Amino acid sequence: MSQLEIRPAAAADLPAITGIYEHAVLYGTATFELIPPDLAEMTRRFAALIDGGFPYLIAALESRVVGYAYAGAYRPRPAYRFTVENSVYLQPAIHRRGIGMQLLQRLIAESEQRGYRQMIAVIGDSANAGSIGVHSKCGFQMIGTHPNVGLKFGRWLDTVMMQRALGEGAETLPTS
Repeated sequence: MSQLEIRPAAAADLPAITGIYEHAVLYGTATFELIPPDLAEMTRRFAALIDGGFPYLIAALESRVVGYAYAGAYRPRPAYRFTVENSVYLQPAIHRRGIGMQLLQRLIAESEQRGYRQMIAVIGDSANAGSIGVHSKCGFQMIGTHPNVGLKFGRWLDTVMMQRALGEGAETLPTS
């Protein structure tokens, strides 16, 4: 396999990111969106995360974006400010090569550097064994399953909740 580069995402990466996410929306159950957002909306979402100080990464092979990952606010209320939710998306042809795990590992490290203490994974579709497995290998614990909470492709889908402590986790209180 070619040399993998993982780096912070840039505005120039957004067309490729938009294409990867469009495929996930149209054909997958990792996201419960039904209509793929256009480049303008993906640009707005990207800017909101970057402006919020959250990590947003891409994976590239031969300078071509093949995946991306970001952390964002888990919930908007201030008491949740030390908890992030992660998202990882890959081009379908890239699955099962370890790239998702490398993106997630780097996202965990970047989130710890920013002082976050917990990371939540909300995995669409309890049949998504690949994502559940990657999160388990990266130290996430199973929290539970919300059965039949999404309707996509004419069937009910679960969400799987997983969680991982970051840095000192709940062992100490933050200074700010």
